Amino acid sequence: MEIKLPPYLKYTIIILGIILLIWLMQLFKSVLVPFAFAVLFAMLLLPLVHDLEKKVKIPRPFAILLSLVLVVAVLGMILWFISVQVLSLTSELDTIGNNVGDLVDKVQLFLFNKFGIVPSNRSDLVRNAIGSLQDIATTFLGNTISMTTGAIAAFTIVPIFVFCLLYYRDHLQQFMFQFVAKDRRSSIIQTVTNIQQVVQSYISGLMIVIVIVSLLNSAGLLLLGVKYAIFFGIFASILTIIPYIGILIGALLPALFTLAATGHLIDAVLVVFVFMFVQFLEGNFITPLIVGSKVSINPFAAIVALLVGGEIWGASGMILSIPLIAIMKVIFDAYEPLKPFGFLLADVDDVAPKKHAKVTNWFMEIWNGLGRGKRRDNDDQNKAA
Repeated sequence: MEIKLPPYLKYTIIILGIILLIWLMQLFKSVLVPFAFAVLFAMLLLPLVHDLEKKVKIPRPFAILLSLVLVVAVLGMILWFISVQVLSLTSELDTIGNNVGDLVDKVQLFLFNKFGIVPSNRSDLVRNAIGSLQDIATTFLGNTISMTTGAIAAFTIVPIFVFCLLYYRDHLQQFMFQFVAKDRRSSIIQTVTNIQQVVQSYISGLMIVIVIVSLLNSAGLLLLGVKYAIFFGIFASILTIIPYIGILIGALLPALFTLAATGHLIDAVLVVFVFMFVQFLEGNFITPLIVGSKVSINPFAAIVALLVGGEIWGASGMILSIPLIAIMKVIFDAYEPLKPFGFLLADVDDVAPKKHAKVTNWFMEIWNGLGRGKRRDNDDQNKAA
């Protein structure tokens, strides 16, 4: 028997349910975040595992392990390169400190000449700066230890989740079918396939974009003569996994390093210009051509998802926000009562009515016209005969 509730009570229950869901997501963050990453990686590795099982005839456990070893090896090489560059970067700290002191003197002299501001004692500035740096270093060390512990836990538990999801995928599919009528199982399979295609296209396309952007960033910084150009280029490109904000963070670090290393503001401005130009190419040409319209989320929905994901799960939520909202859109489009929400998340170009031109191909129109003319003449001759 269906219970009918007043609209205000129904919407109140929905809002309370959303609040409860967000609270539970924050409460079980340590489990849900690795599981969400594991689901994405499992969807990405599924075609490779399937090919190893069917074409190469490798047993499922060994096929999954081989795929995981490949992913861990690639990620390990990236982390090794970044750690080596960071250690090498620390050797420049003395030179950077001297350049920062000279830069402070120039700024104080400029303020005194233009605005009459009396320069402060440089030793006091250095002492205050050192005190601030000590506080920042203490906080940073604590956060680094926390992040390292979390990263080690993630690298331990995520592969286990991925292995289980891939190994028991048939069992999980049968479990899902227990809740669905037989006549609707085909639509469920199609929805799951669409979700898998969206996730695969997004992650694989994002990896290609990261490689291209890292090459462009490194080339631009090398032309400017920036030290550690390859490191800064790759580091900034990796941060593109955080939509809209990652590239800004990635450009800020090399700009500040260049300003501190050279003491010239124009060099830092040129570095920022390089990243702005690469960002323009990435947003308008590279990503649309590679990723295409597979993840067709409008920018406003993407920004809201980015902020909400960061508020709930921090940096991990910002990384997961776009693929998760893309999965939600696929589910909304497949379920009739939720299709308006899918329409709300869709890009405007995908839902706007298409205006067809009167003549799509003038050559084919002329050719078809000539063909119709010849057929008409033949018909007239046959009638006359």
